[in-house]
Amino acid sequence: MNRNTALKILNPVLGVLVLNQLLTGFFAEDLPHEAFEILHEGGAFVFAAAILLHVTLNWNWVISSFIRAHSTG
Repeated sequence: MNRNTALKILNPVLGVLVLNQLLTGFFAEDLPHEAFEILHEGGAFVFAAAILLHVTLNWNWVISSFIRAHSTG
């Protein structure tokens, strides 16, 4: 799978994971403790892994943006 295809899959997954963290955080009081642990706390680990993958797939852009930003300023 190439990088662009992976990002087309990963970006919506990240969006869903962000919504999961927000909604389970807001409704933590209303969720059973077991559901909160699975959805919010477990989701945080999946979210962190997805962020690391996203940064890895975009590493060239990150480097070029920082080099360009620091060399012009």
